[in-house]
Amino acid sequence: MSEPPSTPRIAPGGWREVGPLVAAFARVAGRVQGTEPPAVFLTLGRHRRLFWGWLHFAGRLMPGGRLSRRESELVIVRVAARRGSSYELAQHRRLARRAGLSREEVAAIEAGATDGTFTGRERLLLRATDELLADEDLSDPLWAALGERFEDRERIEIVMLVGHYAMLATALHTLRVQPDRARRSL
Repeated sequence: MSEPPSTPRIAPGGWREVGPLVAAFARVAGRVQGTEPPAVFLTLGRHRRLFWGWLHFAGRLMPGGRLSRRESELVIVRVAARRGSSYELAQHRRLARRAGLSREEVAAIEAGATDGTFTGRERLLLRATDELLADEDLSDPLWAALGERFEDRERIEIVMLVGHYAMLATALHTLRVQPDRARRSL
């Protein structure tokens, strides 16, 4: 997936297009992240029913999942890098740092590394992410290896987390959602 052209196919909506709840949510999310209200919310928020269902599902994976925030961000950054999602990379580089990944680790994840300072559990997550993205499946040996370090609910979550962020990368690319700018100081 290449960089999206600089013009969104569907522009982020304002208060009238997304409604007061989505607009307020996006404003708060931007303040927390130190950016303008996130375009992902203001674009997907144009379809309010779908937006709230998606947000609930996404929130169950991250931050409300069984994997640690560090592990979730490791997977998300890998998906974003493999899918060439500039929006997700920009957003999740910051979140990965907050979750305890160093700049060097984030760069290694983006470059495709599966070794280095990562724990055995993290290396398995990276391998599983790569295999899911390449094959849309996991080999029996990798599935068994995951079972030695992750409980069944976590293995389900890994598959869903990779699939969700691959789907989101496709949506963001197709809709041409642009990375969020840093919020200006007042």
